[in-house]
Order: sequence, then structure tokens, then C-alpha cells
Amino acid sequence: MGSSAKKKKEKNKDFQKPKLKVGKTRPKASNFTDTSFKSKSIVVKQQSLSTSAPSLSTQFSHHLSLLSSRSDNQRRDALSYLKSSLGARPVNAPLPQPLSVLLPKLLPLFLDPSNIVRDQLLKLLYVLPPKDMEGHVEKLHMYIRAGMNHIASEIRRSSLDILSWTLGIAGEELVSCPGGWVMPLQHFMCALGWSTGDDTSGPWSFMTVSSGKPGIERKAFVKCLNVLASFLQIGLVAEPGAEQELDPKASSFPLRHVQHHMLPKNANCFAQLNLFGASRDQETQMYEDREARQGVFHLLFRPTVERGLKAAKREGGEVGRAAATVRKILIDGMNSFDVATL
Repeated sequence: MGSSAKKKKEKNKDFQKPKLKVGKTRPKASNFTDTSFKSKSIVVKQQSLSTSAPSLSTQFSHHLSLLSSRSDNQRRDALSYLKSSLGARPVNAPLPQPLSVLLPKLLPLFLDPSNIVRDQLLKLLYVLPPKDMEGHVEKLHMYIRAGMNHIASEIRRSSLDILSWTLGIAGEELVSCPGGWVMPLQHFMCALGWSTGDDTSGPWSFMTVSSGKPGIERKAFVKCLNVLASFLQIGLVAEPGAEQELDPKASSFPLRHVQHHMLPKNANCFAQLNLFGASRDQETQMYEDREARQGVFHLLFRPTVERGLKAAKREGGEVGRAAATVRKILIDGMNSFDVATL
């Protein structure tokens, strides 16, 4: 009996609540760990064995490699550093890395899912030298088309900003590159919700989207119309004074057909011959002169664009003003077109 009572008392001891008294410290728990000990540490004043900082070229290459990081903030910070580095260089100074090295890292970011990364990328594009970008328009065109046809609406809107920047620095090269005229127009028709045929059973058509939605969708519709206006302005409307320069009568005798003996302005002047590439269809063909672009636009897109602009002008407001701008450019660009030349 004594042994049994002792065991019972020891079991109940764990469940008894200790009585606390004022002025006395609280008893320590059974699993208390004493942390009053101190440990010695070694402090290294210089973390690097070299006293000199890394060069600007090394830092630039390091941040360029961070563009493939999985962190959105790290990619954004890397783009911010590259923008600051390129913007701080002297006017005629060469780039720290050639565009052939920069663009393969920058172009995939056109489709980046993060908005902050794409916004920072657009700021970086504006500090790149425009003249050097003319030879890389075909690569830009591929990623711009992928962005315009993306499933995410934010990426589609960002691709319009990049397309607007490209039209500003190398618009003529863009509309003249392979597929640079027909394919962007197809994506414009998709973004605006304009079907390319009288019915939806044509070779390709898109679901009609109302432009009257309030908020973001309406602003995106207006932005798309404005970029389409810039695209048609470059592709269809002749530059002021361009026809006088190419006029054979403008040369004085005995000089004849001087324009045919001038040095070409573009780098790859025989690209339209497609000597070593795959065969091209109507969509991927190059249309270097304005007359060829006018003919293709008249056959494939003119009725669709006119119907869409007529419906957009009836809505009024920002949409109506943007549609009126596109309509004016369309009239100026197709005014000199002769259907008999087809």
C-alpha cells in the first residue's frame, strides 16, 4: 500500500499547479536551457582577397547573367543597373557588350510574366542606340508577334509598347522585313476583334470583341488603334519629298536614272531575293516598296479595316478619335493606289 500511494503521488505531482508568491522568482521549467554562455567569433575585415573593385565590364556582364534569374525582383534590378550603365556612357562610346550578346538575353523578357520586369525592360530599350538596332529588326519582330498573340492580356499590351518603340527607331525596316507587313496586320485584327472575312468561315477569323468595355479593355483598344495608325503611316504613306528624290526628271542631263546607281541604304540589300532561305508564302514575303504593301493591304485587309473603323467611330470618345486618325492615314496612304496595277 505504501508503494502504491507513493507512485500515485509522483504521478499527481506533474499536474499540480505551483503557487506563486509576490516577490519571489518564478520556478524554472524542467526543460529550461541556460543561454547565458558566450561564444567567440572571428571577424574578417576584408571579404575579398583583392583590394580593387571589379571593373565596370565585369559588373555589366554579371548583371547581364542575372536576367535569367528565377526571382522577379532580381531580374528587375539587373535591368535597372543595365539601363543606368548604358545611359551614363558618353554619347559616341561603344556598348560594354555588343548587341549580338545583349539581345539574346533581352528578347525573351518580352514575354516575361512579371509586369515590373517588362516595364523596366521597356525603359532599357529606350537607351539602346537606334542606329545599331536596325540590323536586328527581324529578331525583334519575332518576339513582338509572339507577344501580340500571347494568351495574357498584360503581355499583349506590353508588346504594343515595344512595337511602338520599334516603329519609332526602325519603322521602315520593320515593315520591309520578312513577314513584317502581313503578320502584324493579322495580329492587329485579332487584338481589335475584327474578322477578316464577311463570315466566320473564312481561312482565318477571330471572335469579335466589343471595344466599349469600360476600364482597361477600352484603354487597350485605344492603344491598339494608335499603334495601328503609326504602323499604317510608315507602311502606306510616302515620306515628304521621297517621290521628288526618286523622280528621273529631277536629274539634270546627261545624268539619267541616278536612283538606280546609288548605294543601298539597308545592309542586306538582296534579302528580298531569298537566295539561301526557305520558300516564302504571302504572309512571310518581304514587301520593300510602298506599292507592294498597298496591293497586299487592299486584297487582304482593307474591307475589314474600313468596317471596323466605321463601327469604332460610332462609339465616339477616345475610341472614335483614334478611329478617325486611322481613317485619315488610310485615306492618305491608299489615295495614290491604282487597283489596275494588281
